[in-house]
Amino acid sequence: MLVLLHGLGATADVWARWSPLLATRWPGRWLAPDLPGHGGSPPLAKYTFDGLAAAVAGVIQPGVPVVVFGHSLGGVVALALASGEYPVPIRAVIGLGIKVAWTDEDLDRARALASRPIAWFGTRDEAAARYLRVSGLDGLMPADDPTISCGLREQDGRWRLAMDQEAFGVGAPDMADLLAHAQCEVTLARGESDPMNTDEELAQLGVATVMLPGLGHNAHVEDPDRSIALLDPYR
Repeated sequence: MLVLLHGLGATADVWARWSPLLATRWPGRWLAPDLPGHGGSPPLAKYTFDGLAAAVAGVIQPGVPVVVFGHSLGGVVALALASGEYPVPIRAVIGLGIKVAWTDEDLDRARALASRPIAWFGTRDEAAARYLRVSGLDGLMPADDPTISCGLREQDGRWRLAMDQEAFGVGAPDMADLLAHAQCEVTLARGESDPMNTDEELAQLGVATVMLPGLGHNAHVEDPDRSIALLDPYR
C-alpha cells in the first residue's frame, strides 16, 4: 500500500495529478489523507509530529506494509510513522522537500503565524490566492482550480482557509533522531531550486538523497511523472 502525505497548508487534493499515473505506475492500493487541521480533517489540540503521525496511522489498516511518500511536513510525519511506535509496518519512506535546517528566526515566524487570528476574505478568489501562497502552490495552478476547494471554507458569504492556523506551530523536526529511529529504508529528495533545503544539508544526514533537476519545493506538483519515479524501487 502507498500513503501520500501533503505538506503544510495544502490538502490531499494536491495529489490529484498523480491519480492517472498511479493507475499504471503503482501496483496496488493507495491512500492520500488530509493531515489533521487541513482540508476536511479535524484539528489537534496541540500539533506535534507524533500527534500527526498517530492520526495518520489511525486511517491505515493495521498490519498492512506501507510505503509513505511525504512532501515537506508530510515527509516529517512519514519519518515519525516509521519509528515502530505505530501498528503500521513501513517498508520505505520518501521525504520530498523537507526543511531540515531551522533558524531561530524561522521558528519565531512560524510561531507568529500560528498565533494569528483567522483571516476572512470577501471572495473565494481572494481566499484561493491566499491558499496558494500558504501552500507554496502559487504559480503552479490557477485560483479556480477545483482541487483548491478542499482547502477553503465559506461562511455567511465570507471565505477563509480550511487550515487550522495553529498547525504552523508544529516546530522544527529533529531529523537526526527521526532518521536514527526509522525502521525502514529512507530516501530524501529535493527539487534543484527548492529554497527550503540544499544538497549539502541533505547529504549530511547520512541517508540516500535524490535531486530533481529544474524543479522547486513542490516538485510533485510541478512534474508528477518525474516525482512518482521515486517510487519505482518499491513497486
